Amino acid sequence: MGDAHLEPMEANIKDYVALATAANGQIRALAVVNTDIVDEVRHRHQMWPVATAALGRTMAATAMLGAMQKGKEKVTVQIIGDGPLEQIIADADGEGNLRGYVQNPHVDVPNAEQSKLNVKKAIGAGHLWVIRDLGLGEPYRGGVPLVSGEIAEDFANYFARSEQTPSAVALGVLVGVDYRVRASGGLILQLLPDASEGIAIMLEHMVKDLPPISKLIDSGSTPEEIIEQAIGELQPKYLHRLPLRFTCSCSRKRCESALIALGVAELEALIKEQGEAELTCRFCQEQYRFTKEELEALRAQIHRDQPTQ
Repeated sequence: MGDAHLEPMEANIKDYVALATAANGQIRALAVVNTDIVDEVRHRHQMWPVATAALGRTMAATAMLGAMQKGKEKVTVQIIGDGPLEQIIADADGEGNLRGYVQNPHVDVPNAEQSKLNVKKAIGAGHLWVIRDLGLGEPYRGGVPLVSGEIAEDFANYFARSEQTPSAVALGVLVGVDYRVRASGGLILQLLPDASEGIAIMLEHMVKDLPPISKLIDSGSTPEEIIEQAIGELQPKYLHRLPLRFTCSCSRKRCESALIALGVAELEALIKEQGEAELTCRFCQEQYRFTKEELEALRAQIHRDQPTQ
């Protein structure tokens, strides 16, 4: 292993991103295990296997993008396709917070060859968007058409076309017969501006020879061990280890703001027709209930806040 100076981690956290450079700074390498977080999301949404595989891959890539940010800088990934999943959303930041959801968690499509989950068919044709919020006002948004729908190739295409960074991306999720997530994670290898042509060719061959990421994780490999298996002979130097946690930023206050944003007429219709409101967070499935009295108080607040003519 290369020179590792890693922060101590909390006990039993297996989900984290490792960040390294290799070949004397010509390559950036990131690897992630996010098995437990994806299984938690699967459980919260009662997701079916193909949705779990698509979301797990997307969240793995998003976690690695998040690890390239500083602190609260946030990155959001949005995959919109014409397949039955419709939309996948994941976001992460430089502090290790990670969450995600798929529009239609209960999707079933026929398996691809060798009984593989057919993520490509479930996503269909569409676009991959990456939105980076650096806290400087308007977020930066870049996107590319999906080239395969398998997600890893789509991220490699995004890096090449939108960020002009040649990259190899491998993502994998293994779902058990009981629908639980046995393994989820990924690897990103990027050529940095001073990389030689020889390193680029060598990297291509190394990635081709790598076993499936999900198999490596299922057999117990850590992010560092994934990097070692991929590019160990290029002497990776480990810079950072970022523990991940499933975190949702939803709150009752945000739900109140959403109800106020509906306006007086819609709130009055809610009070009259249903006598209450229930909002469910799309990310974590937390439910927020508002009684008739609480809705009336929000309506009164709108009237108070409106400037008098």
